[in-house]
Amino acid sequence: MTSVTAEPRTEEVLAPRPASPRPRRAGWRTFRYAVLILSLLVVLIPVYVLFVTSFKGMGDATPARTWFFPRTWTLENWVEAWTALSPALLRTFAMVIPAAVISSLLGSMNGFVLSRWRFPHANLVFTLILFGMFIPYQAVMIPLVQLMIDLGVPNGIPSLILLHVVYGIPICTLIFRNYYETVPMELIESARVDGAGLLRTYFSVVLPISIPSFVVVLLWQFTSAWNDFLFAIFFSSASNGPVTMALNNLANGAMLSNYGVSMAGALIASLPTLLVYILLGRYFVGGLMAGSVKG
Repeated sequence: MTSVTAEPRTEEVLAPRPASPRPRRAGWRTFRYAVLILSLLVVLIPVYVLFVTSFKGMGDATPARTWFFPRTWTLENWVEAWTALSPALLRTFAMVIPAAVISSLLGSMNGFVLSRWRFPHANLVFTLILFGMFIPYQAVMIPLVQLMIDLGVPNGIPSLILLHVVYGIPICTLIFRNYYETVPMELIESARVDGAGLLRTYFSVVLPISIPSFVVVLLWQFTSAWNDFLFAIFFSSASNGPVTMALNNLANGAMLSNYGVSMAGALIASLPTLLVYILLGRYFVGGLMAGSVKG
């Protein structure tokens, strides 16, 4: 049996074909890569200046040679910066860890109660807690200083722990409340059917499944407390303050003599938060995707 193939008509042969989308897609892909590379350079240029300057000697670390590699690589700046900052680094760890853990636990309890216990005016209470997120620190600094004096809280790390716990509660409550809203209600009701009360339900059922949100909140609080400088100025001194205070004193003292020490100190002060994000960054993203910022 002979097959018959239909010949294209003359109009179809002469009609212009639609332009291929491939060149357009390639151009759009090139533009996106260009934007990404440009953004990466904007972020990395300060890091490059910090890094190369921290290895320059006294006469080499000058504004005229900002973009150049060191003539001679030296570790003297790192040794001097570490000697000056190491006591403050220990004090900062002593402040950041309890502040992050306590604020996360309190925020988790608040979030669970506000999401699963519909008591009268629960939404008003939640709104008032969130109101604390929008109060500028500068506006309440003088009353806070007087409050710490009246409460008798020692200046330095104890005051900073208390302040970071209090100011961390609103954001922690918001993240945990939104996360617990995604927990199936049947899971909570089954625990109540088995006779568990509110606290037993929280510690035995809710807390074990809150690990993704805890990772998010702990990382957030750790970074916020570590990088804080305003509270450190008001509630500590050079002898009992965190690393940001020590870094400020180091930069002011070395500004006219050696930029390399200041740059090495800045990198040393940044390493803990950088390592935390490198080690736990994927869990941070996973916690965000698990619903901790929904709602």
